[in-house]
Amino acid sequence: MLPLILQAGAGEARLDIISLILNASPVVKGVLGLLIFMSAASWFVIGSKALYLSSASSRSAKFQDAFWKTGRLDEIWRMSEAASPSPVGEVFRAGYTELAKLQKRRQENADGASEAMLGDIESIQRALHRASTTAITEMESRVPLLGTTASAGPFIGLFGTVWGIMNSFRNIGAKGAANLATVAPGIAEALVATAIGLMAAIPAVIFYNYFSRRIRVISSDMETFSSDFLNIVRRRFF
Repeated sequence: MLPLILQAGAGEARLDIISLILNASPVVKGVLGLLIFMSAASWFVIGSKALYLSSASSRSAKFQDAFWKTGRLDEIWRMSEAASPSPVGEVFRAGYTELAKLQKRRQENADGASEAMLGDIESIQRALHRASTTAITEMESRVPLLGTTASAGPFIGLFGTVWGIMNSFRNIGAKGAANLATVAPGIAEALVATAIGLMAAIPAVIFYNYFSRRIRVISSDMETFSSDFLNIVRRRFF
């Protein structure tokens, strides 16, 4: 009985997670290393992007509150210079900078035709659009890594699973026996690859969808603000 107990204990120790990883084949170890790297990179992106988007959203909301409470654009410009940058604030700064350039040009050239005024509006609109595009690009940076991890992680883990099962069948063929001691290590090794692939993919897909929604909300705020700013410019200056 004692040798049987010792053999069972040795088999149990051999099938724990750490032992499976250490005794895995080089291909499966490479798969596990890649998945662990992708998971670590995803969590770094999750942490940094969560802080960035939370700060961007709150700063944009504060700027819009101050914008509608203040009547003068020059006062809002001075306030934006002193405040921390925000997506909506950067859109305003781009539009106001273009407006100031056009006003200076119109003062130098007193003969302002209607075609020139229309071109000025389009110039301000393009400046607002460029600032919005830059802000969206900054918000979306590194987020595609989460989408890549979410989509590729399970398939990479599945590759490790298939390779582990192939090793199990090779062991069966080499030893000529299909008992549990021959099959279990390879199957367990294969399932570890699948499990780590899912562990990397599930948080990535959750936060990818969450960040995509937050970016769409902030983008919608910038688009709405751009339209309101253009309407104010048309009424006051054109």
